[in-house]
Amino acid sequence: MAQAITLAADAPTLSAANTGFMLICSALVMLMTPGLAFFYGGMVRVKSTLNMLMMSFISLGIVTILWVLYGFSVAFGDDKGSLVGWNSDWVGLSNIGLTELWGGTTIPLFVFAAFQLMFAILTPALISGALADRVKFSAWALFITLWVSVVYFPVAHWVWGEGGWAFDLGVIDFAGGTAVHINAGAAALGVILVIGKRIGFKKDPMRPHSLPLVMLGAGLLWFGWFGFNAGSWLGNDDGVGALMFVNTQVATGAAVLGWLAYEKIRHGAFTTLGAASGAVSGLVAITPAGGAVSPLGAIAIGVIAGVLCAMAVGLKYKFGYDDSLDVVGVHLVGGIIGSLLIGFFATGKGQSDVEGLFYGGGLDQFWKQCAGVFGVLAYSLIASAVLALLIHKTIGMRVSEDEEVAGIDQAEHAETAYDFSGAGGGAARTPASSPVAPAESKKVDA
Repeated sequence: MAQAITLAADAPTLSAANTGFMLICSALVMLMTPGLAFFYGGMVRVKSTLNMLMMSFISLGIVTILWVLYGFSVAFGDDKGSLVGWNSDWVGLSNIGLTELWGGTTIPLFVFAAFQLMFAILTPALISGALADRVKFSAWALFITLWVSVVYFPVAHWVWGEGGWAFDLGVIDFAGGTAVHINAGAAALGVILVIGKRIGFKKDPMRPHSLPLVMLGAGLLWFGWFGFNAGSWLGNDDGVGALMFVNTQVATGAAVLGWLAYEKIRHGAFTTLGAASGAVSGLVAITPAGGAVSPLGAIAIGVIAGVLCAMAVGLKYKFGYDDSLDVVGVHLVGGIIGSLLIGFFATGKGQSDVEGLFYGGGLDQFWKQCAGVFGVLAYSLIASAVLALLIHKTIGMRVSEDEEVAGIDQAEHAETAYDFSGAGGGAARTPASSPVAPAESKKVDA
């Protein structure tokens, strides 16, 4: 009887504080997708701005519905062969009690499902940056539907689901270095190898049309990332989430400095685009590692990621793949760096007692990290290329050459991001009763 009383006392109970914290973190992660839309939207040319915004925004609709219908069950249901999960009670998020807790935590299952939903939404949106200017919106929507079903939901189970092969192997991924960033970066590479380059790649100037928009997006991502990272510990009871919060800030700041230092040495200037990209590279790299390393380790990871990602973004010109907005260079490379460096910088005093090479733990964890990194990379790359090829050969993945040259915003959305027809005054204003000459309708340089 005494044993029964002890067990009852030890059973977790719902924590209003942790529940409220996780709801806020879920909202912060949701904000990252519009933030990503602004980040990407500012980096493209004027004629592609709305399409870039929509490629992120549509993920909020599609993935939400799929997650409710079956995605949560596939990702976090009962393990089936270490590859997928399934729980029929979670189909449609049905048969879940209001106060039913997630695992051994103190938060409701509904809250955990909502938090993980925001990760599922963001991940395919990350891929879109590699495909700027040239993908049919309908084809992109179909690709998201297939990709999260075939790639993201199973990979999330591998990494975070109890019984998943990477989870059981002991791969450390605090908040998504493999499941989110390597997964999205490898997928981006797979798709662009299928659909090819933009017209004018390496010939025409393709500069960002709005660097303030890029900086706004980067700021929103940085802000939302605190929920993304610190929230992934699912509570505030032991300080690990606080460590992750601090390391998120530290690594990101270090990556900005690393990127800018490399840029100044290599190109002679400190650019705003470099600062924004450096911040994102640091956020990506610390995502898997921040719960396992010290703040000093976070500085090292941030600087390494900032420099190596800055170097990596130029590889597309060397190897000839058109990664429009550097998804491969930042998310794939940054995710690999952060995941592998756990094997060197893990202190054994954070989320677990696992120690990296620099703290006396040898290379055991490093090899586990390699297995997780390259397993996810290979599967996502191949599966994403196959899905893109199927779509490309059926309904077609790309817009026509004329539509791409004229502008995908007008072709796919019948809108333009900026309308200056009513700007100014006096003679510069076009009378409502006067027809607009064709030349006048194209004043904005696309």
